[in-house]
Amino acid sequence: MFEDIPVDVGVIYEGERIRRQDLYVEFGGPKCPYKFELVRARKMEEVEDGKIEIIGPDIKDLPEGTRYHPLGILVEVAGKEVEEELEGVIERRIHEFCNYIQGFMHLNQRYDIWLRLSKRSYQKGLNSFEYIGKVLIRLFKSELPFIEKIQVTFITDPEKVKELYEEALRIYEARDARARGLKDDEVDTFYGCTLCQSFAPTHVCVITPQRFSNCGAISWFDARAAARVDPKGPIFPVPKGECLDPVKGEYEGVNKVVKEKSLGAIERVWLYTAFGYPHTSC
Repeated sequence: MFEDIPVDVGVIYEGERIRRQDLYVEFGGPKCPYKFELVRARKMEEVEDGKIEIIGPDIKDLPEGTRYHPLGILVEVAGKEVEEELEGVIERRIHEFCNYIQGFMHLNQRYDIWLRLSKRSYQKGLNSFEYIGKVLIRLFKSELPFIEKIQVTFITDPEKVKELYEEALRIYEARDARARGLKDDEVDTFYGCTLCQSFAPTHVCVITPQRFSNCGAISWFDARAAARVDPKGPIFPVPKGECLDPVKGEYEGVNKVVKEKSLGAIERVWLYTAFGYPHTSC
């Protein structure tokens, strides 16, 4: 599947960290004001399947030691089951799939991304976003079969990143606003997510109308859509069950599922307080 990629690709590399002295180039990060990753649902005719575009200098065009370079990652997807509600969920998988690449570190999400490429992987030939794009496309279509067509654009031109950054912020805000009106006591089902268990083995995210995932990228609406189209995936329904404490936010169903998904490490969760039995963190 990845014979034409110059480095290994696999879940074994998820959680790999690249220290400053080992990096070849760095994108985004805390000192870079403009960076983002964004998934957009498109019509079938609007997506050229397999297309990878680079706007601005490629990795090999940047001098060794480049730090905090602006970066935008735009992933456009289409398919009969692809809908706008799935954008945030698909977007979160960029983090996971990038980290499958040996010597390529991806942290955070949305407008807070931070990526590093190691010297060793660059020397092996990982010198272009073309390779990163190929990995993303293959993993997305393999892991999320409802995606029928996908194209990926990497933007490294600082002015273009700045321009699209503002648009990305508006899209994030529109997603978040959609979730603000619903309350926890108005639904019977919450959702859980175990995407981060590769590096936080006992962490189980509980997503409710009033509580986004810890990463900040998945709302209750996003999770509901994801669980529907990918029932065997890392996002799943959590029946609330009896409310044991409406003030602290303890639910019988949540306790049961969290205990099961954390393999018994966590037995109780209070969703509305940081004391006692706080929600786990990655």
